[in-house]
Amino acid sequence: MKTKNTKSKTLKSKVWEKTVKVEENSSYWNGDPIFKKGKPCTSKKRIVVELFCGCGGTSLGFEMAGFSIGLGCDIHQPSIDTFRFNHNNTNTILGDVRKVKPAAIKKMLGGKSIDVLIGGVPCQGFSLNNRKRHKEDDRNLLYQEFVRFVKALKPKAIVLENVTGMKSVGDFVPVIERELSKAGKMEVKSQILYAPDYGVPQKRQRLFFIGVQNHVFDFSKIKKTHGVNKKKALVTIKEAIGDLPELKVNEEKTKYKSLPNSDFQKWARKKNNKILTNHQAPNHPVSTIDKIKNTRQGQPMYPRFKQRIRLAWNDLSPTQVSGGIRPQFQLGHPSDNRGLTIRERCRIQSFPDHFEIKGGIVQARVQTGNAVPPLMAKAIGLAIKKYLK
Repeated sequence: MKTKNTKSKTLKSKVWEKTVKVEENSSYWNGDPIFKKGKPCTSKKRIVVELFCGCGGTSLGFEMAGFSIGLGCDIHQPSIDTFRFNHNNTNTILGDVRKVKPAAIKKMLGGKSIDVLIGGVPCQGFSLNNRKRHKEDDRNLLYQEFVRFVKALKPKAIVLENVTGMKSVGDFVPVIERELSKAGKMEVKSQILYAPDYGVPQKRQRLFFIGVQNHVFDFSKIKKTHGVNKKKALVTIKEAIGDLPELKVNEEKTKYKSLPNSDFQKWARKKNNKILTNHQAPNHPVSTIDKIKNTRQGQPMYPRFKQRIRLAWNDLSPTQVSGGIRPQFQLGHPSDNRGLTIRERCRIQSFPDHFEIKGGIVQARVQTGNAVPPLMAKAIGLAIKKYLK
């Protein structure tokens, strides 16, 4: 007869079997879609609609590039709360995109045409960090929903984002290029972009599919702003979060204690009203505090999880991840013996300080880990904008 410990070990081992269906985030809304009208769009700016919008990193980047955000749709309730709070009361749809009809989006926009349709289909099925990664993962086929909306909404340009791991799972990349090109009646190509090239202090790579009607999009038009042979060097962790107040475990501070001391910090704080949000340290047990304390900057805190490191002040961050459905802290602070606050995670993703994440620390980690860095999205938006004149 199996003992209790044996049963526990058996269950834990099955969690990683590819035949075991992935557990969903408890904050997913699986009921009928909830439609919330925003303020009527009176702007003459180009209109963007974002599917699988998450908290709205891509939308924020396109706003920075001079676009107007018409609507965001996502199944994750805290993400929609964040999206709506930060995007000027725009239209939102909370629910599974598979239950949403394109006609409903057209109605919410008051019949206005869509200039750019953007989306970041769930990436966990392709992620190299996913120990259950395989091409039959149900989430891998959600790109087909994006194709469905491209065909029905007829946007002038499209941007679809995913992790670079998509390139090594089956033949998804060429298939998606063909299906999007056919649906949008445009030539869609893909390329991997590196976030630090656009001022993001994080070694994050993402795969982007981009197409524009009546043009062949040139990825070289996405202008790199930082790095070798550029006016600005890559942004380090010190330059990104060095001005944020020190914290002890579970401590929260709502006021800045120093002036910004880098261009990135000045940019991040430019529109903020002096109230610091989302800057609360995780509540670690003593064993975790000791683990961080005994780890040198830039080194892994756990031998089995090399991506969980203590950040180094003079380096970039590794790719932030959402951490699954019950996310633990991933990165240790360079000098405080704790994990990162949500504000520090936002800075590393290039969210400015006026952007507030809703939903609590755990679900905020999901949002910040899944987001497209706004400065990266801004560079893409500026490039697309030139084609739409």
